[in-house]
Amino acid sequence: MARFCGKVGYVEFVETSPGVYEEKITERTYRGAILRNARRLDATEKLHDDIDLNNSISIVADAYAYNHMQSMLYVEFHGSKWRITNVEVARPRLNLTIGGVYNAPSRKVP
Repeated sequence: MARFCGKVGYVEFVETSPGVYEEKITERTYRGAILRNARRLDATEKLHDDIDLNNSISIVADAYAYNHMQSMLYVEFHGSKWRITNVEVARPRLNLTIGGVYNAPSRKVP
């Protein structure tokens, strides 16, 4: 089983002015293992086909991860950010399934 060390991005909505909310992304580093390492190529009518990963990554979770797992947005894996499509609780770990590339701009909390 291959080892994993990377960042997980969390999104939260912060009120910047009355009635106006803005996305803030917080990244935290986790260690764990790669449970499944696979790639899927979706043939579409676009110029370039979409590449999706069907990877499962098991991270050793902390209290923050358990309390904010509904806010998990992406995992940094092999130099790219990949959308988290599923989170499974397997204490003391969280098993993350990742899919397509996460393309939204990064708005990290300073």
